[in-house]
Amino acid sequence: MNTQLWMSTRFFSFFLTWGIFLPYWSGWMIYTKGITVSQASLIMSFGLIARGLSTLFAFPYLSGKFSSKVLLKVAGIGTLAAILCYIPADSFAGLLVVTIVLHLFYPALMPALDSAASVLVQSKQLRHYGRSRQWGSIGFVSVGIILTIFTGMYGDEVIFWSLLLGMIGFVCLSFMRAPEVLSEKPQVNQAQKAGMFHLFRIKHFGLVLMIVILLQAAHATYYNYGYIFLQDIHAPIYLIGLIINIAVIAEIIFFSIADKSFNKFSVGTLLTLAAIGSSFRWILVFAFPNVLVFCLAQTLHAFSFAMGHYAFMKYLINNIPHTQIPIAQGMYSALALSWSTAVFTIFGGYLYEIEPRYAFIGMIICTLPAMLIALVYRKLERRKEVFISI
Repeated sequence: MNTQLWMSTRFFSFFLTWGIFLPYWSGWMIYTKGITVSQASLIMSFGLIARGLSTLFAFPYLSGKFSSKVLLKVAGIGTLAAILCYIPADSFAGLLVVTIVLHLFYPALMPALDSAASVLVQSKQLRHYGRSRQWGSIGFVSVGIILTIFTGMYGDEVIFWSLLLGMIGFVCLSFMRAPEVLSEKPQVNQAQKAGMFHLFRIKHFGLVLMIVILLQAAHATYYNYGYIFLQDIHAPIYLIGLIINIAVIAEIIFFSIADKSFNKFSVGTLLTLAAIGSSFRWILVFAFPNVLVFCLAQTLHAFSFAMGHYAFMKYLINNIPHTQIPIAQGMYSALALSWSTAVFTIFGGYLYEIEPRYAFIGMIICTLPAMLIALVYRKLERRKEVFISI
C-alpha cells in the first residue's frame, strides 16, 4: 500500500469539510438560522469547550483501546449524524445542543489524522509529513473557492449541504483498507497508563505546548469573524472565498517546502518566526481595514498557523514516544485548538461588537507573549547544542 497516498487522501477529504466548517459555519448560523453574532460566538465557544473535553480525555483513552482506523470510522459516522441534526434545529438552544454534540466527534478527526501520520513517520512508512499535510490544505482551499461561487448563486444554504456531502465522502473512505500499523489494536503498556502528566516530564514539552496554545488562540477572531469582517469592509461576495483561501494557499506552499527548506531549523526558531509573523498579521488588519491589505495579511498564515503547527509536529516526532503521541495530540487539540480558541472567541466577539478592527488587534495579547516564550525556548535549545558539542 502507498501510505503517502493513503495519508494524503485522508488529509484531503477531512480538510475539504473543514474548509467549509471553519470559515463559514458561524456565518451560516447567523444568516440562515437568524441568530446574532454574540449568540453565534457563544454557541461556537461552547462547541470548542466540548471539543476540548473530547480530544483531551475521550480521544487519548479510546486511542488506547481501538485502532486508528476504527477511531476515524466512528468519529466520521458520529459527525455525519450530528450534521443531520442541524436540519430541524432552529432555536438558539437547539443549535447549541447540536453544535456541542458535533464537537464531540468532528474535531477529534484532526488529532486522529495527525496521530496516524506521526505513527507512520516513526515507523518509516511515511517519508514526508509536510507533503501529505499539504493535501489537506489543498482540500481546504479548493472547496472554499468552489463554495464561494455556489453561495453567490444560491445563497448561504449551500454551506450546510456542502458540509453534509463532504462528510459522506469522508465516511465512505473510512471503510476502505488502511495501513496495517493503523489497523492494529494498540497494546496497553506502562507508558500509556502513565497518562498526560507523564508528558510534562519530557524536556520542554510544557514550554512548547504553552507557545502553540498562544499561537493557535490568536486565530480565534479570524476563524469566527473573518467571513463577516470581509463583508463589513465591502469585499465582493464572489471573492470572499478566494480571499479567505489566500491563507490556505500560503499554507500549502509552506507545507510543500517545509521538509526540505525548514528541516534544519530548530523548533524554537520556527516558533519564534511563527509568533513574529502572527503579530504582524493582526497589526496589518487592524491598521489598514481594506480588502487589499487583508489579502496581503492572509499570506502570513504560513507563519501564524502552518509554521507553528509544523514546529509542534517536529517536536512531537523527535521527542515523544510512540505510545504517548495520541495523548500529546489530544492535549494540543484540546488546549491549543479548542479551549484557548473558545476563550478568545468570546473575547473577540465582545471586541467585534464595539469595533470590528479591535477584535483583530486584540489577538496580539496572545502572540507577543508567545514570541517572548519562544525566544526563551530558543536560547535553551542553543545551550543544549553547546553542551552536546563540548
